Amino acid sequence: METKTCNESRVVRTSRIFPNDVNNHNTLFGGKLISDIDMIASISAVRHSRAECVTASIDSVDFLSPITPKDSVCIETYVSSTGTSSMEIFVKVIAENLMSGDRKIAATAFLTFVALDDNGKPTKVPGIIPETEEEKKLFETGKERAEKRKIHRKSSKELASVLTVHKPWE
Repeated sequence: METKTCNESRVVRTSRIFPNDVNNHNTLFGGKLISDIDMIASISAVRHSRAECVTASIDSVDFLSPITPKDSVCIETYVSSTGTSSMEIFVKVIAENLMSGDRKIAATAFLTFVALDDNGKPTKVPGIIPETEEEKKLFETGKERAEKRKIHRKSSKELASVLTVHKPWE
């Protein structure tokens, strides 16, 4: 199976924050950011695999600093680690104050996507070659995150097995 660099899957989108994007604290609504993260990360997954992909998990979104209407928001995504048919996508969100030019990491996230063949079954994906220090650090710690995901997924399935699907009002 071929390998690809992280850069081959890199996607960068920069946008402004408008009044309909903010919450009652006048900061970017978290749900809007998560939706944008999932959409942009999906492009990285398809670029890497050249296959249809589905979101398997959003492992974490860490909101580190608020994003305000005075900021632009730059979302950068790329494949940081791979399994057989799965890809870990790293997301870095940078807020830039448009007046001062000050930039800060506003959020980070990890998502897992699975590549699917024409029959909707998982299909193999290329391996990854990290090049920058950031990419190497993420690649080196990818197996540890994958193991934690596996444990978390097992716990989620165990919990789901005892949850009811009855309508609460019945």
